[in-house]
Amino acid sequence: MSRFSRLTPIVLMMLGGAFAAGGAAVAQGVPTPAGVPAPTGATSQAAAPEAQSEPETATPGTSAETDAIESFPVMAITSVEILRSEHTPGVDVILVRGLTSADGWTEGTLVPISRGTPVDGVLDLVFVAQAPQDSAATTGYAPINAILPLEAGHPYKAIRVRGANNTVMLKTLPGFVEVKPPAEACSPCIGKQFVATGATAPAGTPASEVVQEENLPAHARVVRPTDGIDDMRTNPNRLTLVIGDDGRIVDAVWE
Repeated sequence: MSRFSRLTPIVLMMLGGAFAAGGAAVAQGVPTPAGVPAPTGATSQAAAPEAQSEPETATPGTSAETDAIESFPVMAITSVEILRSEHTPGVDVILVRGLTSADGWTEGTLVPISRGTPVDGVLDLVFVAQAPQDSAATTGYAPINAILPLEAGHPYKAIRVRGANNTVMLKTLPGFVEVKPPAEACSPCIGKQFVATGATAPAGTPASEVVQEENLPAHARVVRPTDGIDDMRTNPNRLTLVIGDDGRIVDAVWE
């Protein structure tokens, strides 16, 4: 499906925030490709006498360390759109919509993962955001948006945006493309019967009370009564289900 859009006053008001968010991501070491405005904030800080006098070292609990730990790709991309201004020189703005595993994600940002002008003309981006501090309950996916302006005369012929579990590519500029959002297999699911891949539910169990393993999101972790746990690293896009002795789900969280 495709359609063409033009900038609205609301989008123009949002561009300031987009420049700030994009600048923060690039300031953390991500190279700026051709056609993507360089963050002025990062340049100003580098030129400041204070920044040159003494290098800062991140310590536990500092904002820099927290940002690095809590920034993750969003769960899925649902649409990519290019908005083009009516005035010369024409400015393109990338608007991406996606889903997060739960409520509480903030600061959606489009981060370039390529340097310079790509030989295939495709601008590669990753949609990242700040995840909640704590594990989240399985209350349903939440929408999130991000915007990135491009310089006039940019060299891109297509835009590819990556999330944690999918990739969406727009081949017509300006234009619009969307994909079917992922199904929610565990919202909510505590107390329901877990059925492993290839197994069948106990007789008499209603379909609405069954969670099929093959329908779970990618990278889901199932912890059975006799299982150990060898990885405690944070991943807010990973669903963990704890199974009780009777085969029912006793806990479900996005880590």
